[in-house]
Amino acid sequence: MDDGTGLSEVWKGFTAIGDDPRIIAMWAISAGLFYVGIARKKEPLLLIPISMGILLANMPLGVLISEGGDGAPVGFLKLIQDTGLETDLLPLLIFLGLGAAVDFEPMLSNPKTLLLGAGAQAGVFIALLGAILLGMLDVFDFDLTDAAAIGIIGGADGPTTIFIGTRMHQIAQDFINPAAVSIVGATAVAAYSYMALVPIIQPPVIRFFTTQKERRIRMEYSTRPVSRRTKVMFPILATIVVGVVAFDAIGLVGMLMLGNLIKESGVVPRLVSGADNLMNIVIVLLGLAVGATMPASVFLQPETLAVFFLGLFAFITATIAGIMLAKLMNVFSSTPVNPMIGAAGVSAVPMAARVVQDMGRQEDPQNFLLMHAMGPNVAGVIGTATVAGVLVAIVPTLL
Repeated sequence: MDDGTGLSEVWKGFTAIGDDPRIIAMWAISAGLFYVGIARKKEPLLLIPISMGILLANMPLGVLISEGGDGAPVGFLKLIQDTGLETDLLPLLIFLGLGAAVDFEPMLSNPKTLLLGAGAQAGVFIALLGAILLGMLDVFDFDLTDAAAIGIIGGADGPTTIFIGTRMHQIAQDFINPAAVSIVGATAVAAYSYMALVPIIQPPVIRFFTTQKERRIRMEYSTRPVSRRTKVMFPILATIVVGVVAFDAIGLVGMLMLGNLIKESGVVPRLVSGADNLMNIVIVLLGLAVGATMPASVFLQPETLAVFFLGLFAFITATIAGIMLAKLMNVFSSTPVNPMIGAAGVSAVPMAARVVQDMGRQEDPQNFLLMHAMGPNVAGVIGTATVAGVLVAIVPTLL
């Protein structure tokens, strides 16, 4: 009741919390992610802004995620979502900055590692099928678009996960249900959580699927340097190939290759610096936008927990697929391949490659696998982006 002093307006926030106490649970989730990002220093670049986005999206009355209308402005976070996520702008700009930072030389010096990056994408489709099965059995309310968004977590690529999650939500609204609920936030948090936990998740999986003898395999470095011409031509040719074969992936891959071309050309150093600075700003906006997709009413559902478990399953199966493909390559290759580098086929750059390096040194202090593992690691970035494009093209035709 308004007593003329405006106190009723002050109490609206407390009343909103009483009406939906789930808000407090989301504050706790936000606090947990803040802890992981700040205290544990795990993926802080995106976990910190995502955590703040969750907190802001779960403020009483949801002012910052408001649709606006009746004289009220559109919420700030809603505006970022509409202009940055729904248009794919933010993930594409992230890929531009990533391209300016990534080095394809390890892959170009040993082209067969490109296959390992592609092989690890099998985990995406295995998890996708698992999500479809759970939906068909009515265990969880997953449709094909949800399954695709969950499966891509296996690629361990945050921007691609956000890209495909947003696209699948749009497809679901167009073909299944205009009121479809977005799981972008859940899939993004799962992807970045598992990327942060790569040093914990991958080692036991690698040990289980390899023998000590295999882990001690030494690989020779190529004595032939990759020419500057090759480095410059690769992003151009890769753009053409992906644009023809998987045209729906051309946005992600094209921006990745543009960033890499800017770096490798060596003629525009200011643009390299600009791409890096731009990515830092975009990361903040992207994190806020993703966090804002997780108000309590959307995030606190049984399906959210299933997303995390299926995402873990996707990540583990992607790791296994890369290892097994490396073992298969050993059957036909005249030079030995350490199967552990197949685990780096997930595109968690460079963490997965560092895990392989550390495990190799544990088995043999003189075994240096980092550059060998970086080949499939950077190839995984291309592979996951290409798979995302394939899914965007195929899923609507199956609905």
